[in-house]
Amino acid sequence: MTPPRPGGPHPVSGRAGRLRLRHRLEVALRGSELLDRKLAVLRERHRLLAAEEEAARRAWHTAVQEAETWLLRGLLLSGDRAPAAVVASRADVVVEWTVSMGVHHPSRAVCTDAVRAPTEALPANTALAHAETAYRTVVRTAAAYAAARTAAGLVQAEIDRTGRRVRALRRHWLPRLAEALAHLDQGLEQAEHEDAVRRRWAAGAPGRSPTAGAGSAGGADTAR
Repeated sequence: MTPPRPGGPHPVSGRAGRLRLRHRLEVALRGSELLDRKLAVLRERHRLLAAEEEAARRAWHTAVQEAETWLLRGLLLSGDRAPAAVVASRADVVVEWTVSMGVHHPSRAVCTDAVRAPTEALPANTALAHAETAYRTVVRTAAAYAAARTAAGLVQAEIDRTGRRVRALRRHWLPRLAEALAHLDQGLEQAEHEDAVRRRWAAGAPGRSPTAGAGSAGGADTAR
């Protein structure tokens, strides 16, 4: 939320201007509170996503280590025959998305393993068969890690943007609006005081004429 400038496109004045400034200040305060609540929800969501990202990262690293171990064993057992057991097709990865507090981010990655064609050679030994299975796991865990990392990054970016908006409200817009309102209140109070003084002066002025005039005429006759 970005509130309008304290004076808007034209300086505000009078009681109507004071009402407008008060409304703008109330809107800015409510906006600040809403952004605070949004930040709290986003931070909790990011905490969960960061934990998922770390778990996915560990699972991926574990899968890579296991796959490399089985591959090395298979290569040692089969030697030059191992390359003939490579699967030619590719795995398919579909990323599903969701929305958290207005942030569009991945929710999970669904992976379909590559399928060996009937004409493709089978692994030359049991170790390479295990390696093939392990590398399928590597692909799945890598996709899951990528989705979790992207989700955490997108939510963190929104946290940063929302935090900047909150700071702008509190450091700039709210003080400006409050200062403009205080200045206008002071001006209206001074104007109302001066108006009250003029009214009192105007109310007391007629009391001088009738009585004072009669007294002056009687004194003049006595003197004659």
